[in-house]
Amino acid sequence: MAKRERVQLGGRVSVHDSVQEMYEHIHRDGLTNVWDRFEPQEKIRCNFCLAGVSCQLCTNGPCRISDNVGAILGVCGIDRNAMAMRDMLLRNVMGTATYTHHAYEAFRTLKATAQGKTPFSITDKDKLYSFAGQVKVDTNGSPEQVAIRLADFLISELYRDYDEPSTMVEVFAPEPRKKLWRELAIYPAGVIHEIKDATASCLTNVDGHFVSLAQKGLRLGIACIYGAQIGLEMVQDILFGTPMPHEVEVDLGIMDPDYVNIVFNGHEPWIGVATILAARDTQVQARAREAGAKGVRVTGSIESGQEVLQRFTIDDVFRGLTGNWLTIEPLLATGTVDVFAMDENCSPPWLAPYAEKYGVTLVCVSDLVRMPGVEKHLDYKPTEVASQARELIRLGIENFRKRRGRITPRVPRRVQKAIAGFSTEAVLKALGGRLDPLVDVLKAGKIKGVVALVNCTTISTGPHDYMTVELARELIRRNILIVSGGCGNHALEVAGLASLEAAEQAGEGLREICRSLNIPPVLSFGTCTDTGRISMLVTTVANHLGVDTSALPVAVTAPQYLEQKATIDGLFALAFGLYTHLSPTPPVTGGPDLVKLLTEDMEGITGGKVALGDDPVQAANGIEEHINKKRAALGI
Repeated sequence: MAKRERVQLGGRVSVHDSVQEMYEHIHRDGLTNVWDRFEPQEKIRCNFCLAGVSCQLCTNGPCRISDNVGAILGVCGIDRNAMAMRDMLLRNVMGTATYTHHAYEAFRTLKATAQGKTPFSITDKDKLYSFAGQVKVDTNGSPEQVAIRLADFLISELYRDYDEPSTMVEVFAPEPRKKLWRELAIYPAGVIHEIKDATASCLTNVDGHFVSLAQKGLRLGIACIYGAQIGLEMVQDILFGTPMPHEVEVDLGIMDPDYVNIVFNGHEPWIGVATILAARDTQVQARAREAGAKGVRVTGSIESGQEVLQRFTIDDVFRGLTGNWLTIEPLLATGTVDVFAMDENCSPPWLAPYAEKYGVTLVCVSDLVRMPGVEKHLDYKPTEVASQARELIRLGIENFRKRRGRITPRVPRRVQKAIAGFSTEAVLKALGGRLDPLVDVLKAGKIKGVVALVNCTTISTGPHDYMTVELARELIRRNILIVSGGCGNHALEVAGLASLEAAEQAGEGLREICRSLNIPPVLSFGTCTDTGRISMLVTTVANHLGVDTSALPVAVTAPQYLEQKATIDGLFALAFGLYTHLSPTPPVTGGPDLVKLLTEDMEGITGGKVALGDDPVQAANGIEEHINKKRAALGI
């Protein structure tokens, strides 16, 4: 059975001083929190669940696989490998569905914006025409006309059936991969159909073969990236601008209790951007001053914040990013937040006690989000977002009047600078518009390879962000460049590894490149959604060299992944032919044939493989060994 080992760090719950300080404050105040809730749960963990050999899908169960009592099959007859893979596939359906929800919101927001029904505008017209042309959408007419056609196309791609190849896959996937995916029968239909088929396959007594279930997982991962992620990121670029590097500020120290502070949290940027635009109105700022505040500020939390951070500069209204999802409870405990607006996912469900204790107004701004004790719902609609933003500001000013003088603020003093805003276009611009300089430094060994660090954050293997930060430090010391996304990206930004000064922590070759290009050793590519954007960069490099993606000195790591959006990204990485390190170990270890498929056999099928390990040095050793093997095969 699986045994989970946790790193101890002298009693600390987080590697970030600001979070540690606020945890101690929360703990003294006697509030429930994620760290204190973990300990009693740890005492009652089910090892069958940790190993993936438990099932509760039908009334013959719950079933467990145990050799000790001769229970080598479930009541229905499913074996341990299929039981574990079926559970994993169901998890990935959830992740894909959430990405697809985000994509649909992006596409209908683009259409509503083109129709003049939102406060947004088409910011990157060049990308609009370029992207539309790539996917064979008619580019004649005004930007608004093209945007409407593009939005309709992208929505239709979500429902692409089995009889016609996906345009998104055909345009953006590497040729060798498309050929292989057809041979392996994992070339996908539209993401809606793949969600449907994967879910239906997990019904009791439908698909009981672990290899078949794994194939469906790979196909789902491909559909998720090309059907949902790439399209939604391109649309967000069109609406709000393609990310380009710029200096930002992060960590809890950015909060100022003398302002009306509206914080948006989740994964979608719509409410945050609309509120920033509304807060720039001088009359809005005047109303805040009349209430005794210095003004209205809008701040980002986790992925919604990162989406805006990638594209917006820090100014008098937009303040920056506080951190990842484990920073939410500490953030609310600062006593500075007036409105906490929650979209899509990663808002812990037991925040009402924080709202009462620290004077916060909680608002759900997505139809997916509901939680106990929260009565204010402003579910996002593109045509209503302007009025929703104004209502959030009204609630914020009202809350400030109540908070001021009643709540004693406690704000950690640390503010960290970082460089955000990298994208494929930004990387090419830094290289003078050509990939040859990157290839040259790879050949020279100044950069050994590139690792995409795309993950969440969890405390299951140790303190908050410990594994993520320490693995990143190990990799850059070994002259391995990191492109990062997700809550792990926030971890590296707050830890200072996405700053120019972090080059001093890099190996000699990487440090030289960072100084010459004026970039940090960790390139902030954004959110977990930007896995699609990262795949486009990898594809560009592979096409430039005339090789398959599996031949590149590239790897993926999710060193503290949490949930289902991370695992579907991992399945895509396997289908893409990449070495994929995961920590903690997924709940599959009870299926030895499945483990062998993922960690050994897959390399001979797709070129990708799963690597496991909760120790940052050992994980870095495995990644470096893989990169060196790929370099040798390429003769560099």
